[in-house]
Amino acid sequence: MQRKMLEKDRKRLKRKIHIRKRVSGTSERPRVTVTRSNRRLSMQAIDDTKGHTLACASTLEKDLRDLRPTVEVGARLGEIMGKRLLEKNIKAVVFDRNGYLYHGVVKAMADGARKAGVEF
Repeated sequence: MQRKMLEKDRKRLKRKIHIRKRVSGTSERPRVTVTRSNRRLSMQAIDDTKGHTLACASTLEKDLRDLRPTVEVGARLGEIMGKRLLEKNIKAVVFDRNGYLYHGVVKAMADGARKAGVEF
């Protein structure tokens, strides 16, 4: 069991490094990265040139704390993130799936942000 998890993490990190070679964010078009675990979801908009986080949304926030990381919660979190980006006049972003497969919760988070009006 332990060995299989280590192999799974190693493969995700390899995908993550491969993606990050090509994906970078600027202040006009920040990189939106996704983090998911068995208990929490989070999104961050990052300006890689300055190394600043411009906006974030997470299930650690007070009104989302009791929710589990399902597809519906991911879509809701994506919409919240999209609204926060639009409040800061950020209309276009680069999506960084952080090595996760673009499927399920990760896809729902991206679709939620698109639904709010952010362009990928």
